[in-house]
Amino acid sequence: MKRGLLLFILVCCCCATSFAAHIAGGEIYYRNLGPGASANTYKYEIVLRIFRECNPPQGEQQTAPMPTSVILGIFNNTSPATIVNNNISVNRTDFQILNLGTPNACITNAPEVCYQLGYFTLTIDLPITPAGYVVAFQTCCRTNNIANLAGNAQGATYTGVIPGTTALGNQTNSSPVFRLKDTTLVCRNSPFSLDFGAVDPDTGDSLSYSFCAAYNGGDKTDSSPLPPTNPSYGTINYAPPYSGQSPLGGTVSIDPKTGLISGTSPNVPGRYVIAVCVSEFKNGALINVHRKDFTLKIGDCTLAGADLKPSYITCGSFSYSFANESPATGITGYAWTFGDPASGGNNNSIQATPTHTFSDTGKFVVKLKVTNSGGCQDSAQTIMLVYPTFKTDFTFSGNCFQSPFQFTDGTTHTYGTVNKWFWDFGETTRTDDTSILKNPSYLYPSAGTRTVTLISQSDKGCIDTATKQVDVRANPVLNLPFKDTLICSIDQLPLIAQGTGNFSWTSAPNDPLFTTRNIPNPVVTPKDTTLYIVTLNDNGCVKTDTITVNVLDFITVDIGPDTGICRTDTILMKTVSHALSYQWTPATGLSSTTVKSPQVFPNVTTTYYVKANLGLCPAYDTITIQVAPYPVANAGSDAMICYGDKVQLHANYNGTGYAWSPTNTLQNPTSLNPIAGPQRTTAYIFTAFSQGICPKPKSDTAWVVVRPQVKAFAGNDTIVTALQPLQLNAGGGVTYHWSPAFGLSATNIGNPVATLPYTIDSIIYKVRATDSAGCYADDDLKVIVFKTGADIFIPTAFTPNGDGNNEIARPVLVGMQQLVYFRVFNRWGQMVYSTSEPGKGWDGTFGGKDQPSGTYVFAAQAVDYTGKPVFKKGTLVLIR
Repeated sequence: MKRGLLLFILVCCCCATSFAAHIAGGEIYYRNLGPGASANTYKYEIVLRIFRECNPPQGEQQTAPMPTSVILGIFNNTSPATIVNNNISVNRTDFQILNLGTPNACITNAPEVCYQLGYFTLTIDLPITPAGYVVAFQTCCRTNNIANLAGNAQGATYTGVIPGTTALGNQTNSSPVFRLKDTTLVCRNSPFSLDFGAVDPDTGDSLSYSFCAAYNGGDKTDSSPLPPTNPSYGTINYAPPYSGQSPLGGTVSIDPKTGLISGTSPNVPGRYVIAVCVSEFKNGALINVHRKDFTLKIGDCTLAGADLKPSYITCGSFSYSFANESPATGITGYAWTFGDPASGGNNNSIQATPTHTFSDTGKFVVKLKVTNSGGCQDSAQTIMLVYPTFKTDFTFSGNCFQSPFQFTDGTTHTYGTVNKWFWDFGETTRTDDTSILKNPSYLYPSAGTRTVTLISQSDKGCIDTATKQVDVRANPVLNLPFKDTLICSIDQLPLIAQGTGNFSWTSAPNDPLFTTRNIPNPVVTPKDTTLYIVTLNDNGCVKTDTITVNVLDFITVDIGPDTGICRTDTILMKTVSHALSYQWTPATGLSSTTVKSPQVFPNVTTTYYVKANLGLCPAYDTITIQVAPYPVANAGSDAMICYGDKVQLHANYNGTGYAWSPTNTLQNPTSLNPIAGPQRTTAYIFTAFSQGICPKPKSDTAWVVVRPQVKAFAGNDTIVTALQPLQLNAGGGVTYHWSPAFGLSATNIGNPVATLPYTIDSIIYKVRATDSAGCYADDDLKVIVFKTGADIFIPTAFTPNGDGNNEIARPVLVGMQQLVYFRVFNRWGQMVYSTSEPGKGWDGTFGGKDQPSGTYVFAAQAVDYTGKPVFKKGTLVLIR
């Protein structure tokens, strides 16, 4: 279908890190040259062939060139192996360079490829022994970050096995030699093939190829030439999902007859360690396993590729969306031909992923040609099958696991014939739960829900899948609407059973009148309590259940004694009876007239009658329900009062008693009209009581809302000089009234100006502050009138001794609007006190310590009511 573009390059690789990072693989082979110089010996030519990258990737050390000599070891192939000579120095006998020429232009990002081959040849006579020999070479390390290995520095061991007389008898043998052929430069996620066959110099020997695990480097820790360790050898650690038998994943395999490795490469570029083992057979018997360890380089490159599957099919509609299946990048041009000339101008497309609607059903040849940025082209073609309207479906029948379920194909189609079916009956614990019949049956081993899948296919190639849940029961479904019932001894009762299958009934004790026992709904007339047993059999699925019929000769009904309720209340009737049906009258005030215990809510006193029936057996009873109204409680209107005021409440009621709550702020709380004087808003609850049919209380609430307290403030007492204007500032209200009016500029504002004459010594002004609701409070201030004019008065002495008298030396301001400062100094001129706040003074301390008795100097400055500065200096005496 696809024309692959493959570039053949030599890649035979096994690597080591650090000093040996450039060594890319190796193989030991040998040739039997005939008898040796001594008796009972053979002469062998043993060759170690190793590969080295010419230009290791940047970052890998290149301190170890292709070695000029190596250390080989020869061991007896016994268990355990013993040393023949493990320190044989062998010089390099040949050196080659293999170069890749100019890569194909259709490969994008092709890497440079160059390898050096070193040959180390040893000719040696070895005694003929039954076990034969193992020849080994070891190196410490492999290249870091190999894609299919877990970890680094795992090393490598190359071996060759010379079989002894146990395997060969009196024959001789020379080992196979892997062909030194160009191998494939593999691009990631691309199809490839790699010829890894070998040549056996012994005519008649046969070879078989397989992947195997590569050996590690034993105890070698660096690339210094050291003797190899004794066999056997451990294998390297592969990183999942890779392994020795699957070093490139599940999409790559090796042909056991030819050694051809082929498949689709991993998607991750890098190096991959691979070991190939060749089993050598002589006269049909296995005599040796020869191996080669190499590293396959997978490049981050792409081919200008067109790739399509061998065929496509659409069974759902006439349309299909196509895409190039190749992972190649750098594609710049697409040319599709759909093989559908009847579609007219839609038969071709240059889109990368076109959708084509075919003009008819049938088989069409679809072609694709791609062109990459370098001008390289590739093409592919496929078969497109168009057979729409194919849909898989099925039905099933069955009940329980004791009998088979029948499955029936319901696939619908228009074209061709459905000719293949694959059923999976969903039995996860078994492998025989499948069928290829069109309409199979299946017997499940146990109950449970199964997921059944049908895949059906037509001769046109259409395939579809249907999945359904199948409920496999332990027993057939048997429904009994009732299982325990009651009848009167003179009644008949139809028993009811529901299900699919054959019914049979029995009774205990035996009911002699019960004769029709093989129908689902027989009619019985038991005279005593009887257990009826029903069995349902559905093709071997059996289920049994029972119905108990209790028999009474008569019944009674009791709906309780007469009672009373409050109007608008509801009570539940507590009917005692074995009856199965009821009829109540009258219907007024009943939630239902046919239930056993209805809810009752009459508005007036009513007598109710009930008739109870158990089949043909009746019973009767009556009850009278007296109705009385709830008591009436009216707490009166809500009220609002000022803080500190009181209000009288006015309640009325209809009942036999009443009560107020709370009572702690009520005067005469046992009367209908108490006086309330709360300090905060309070809800007063008035409850009325009644005795008799409706003893339930009824309550009402009167709210007394208390306005916030009015906090009137006239100002602080003060001193003025005669004729000095004094600005008053009241607070706490919305409106104000001052008295007396003497000397005031106004009496109905909060901030009048007072001017007092020489004729009075003092006056007390009273102010009433009123809020928006009319609530008020009073306050007053005293004004002392000095005749001296504006001045600062400072005491000449004070006694801060804690007796409460004359404790503070403070300035007294007369006619002043501002105190600029008041300062006190000690005898050394140190200021011990200072303030600019009126009313403040010195307490005789400095820095928190009492100052000694003595004379101190003060200085004060103020501004009088005309704006004139006033100064005062002098002395004052502190007395303790």
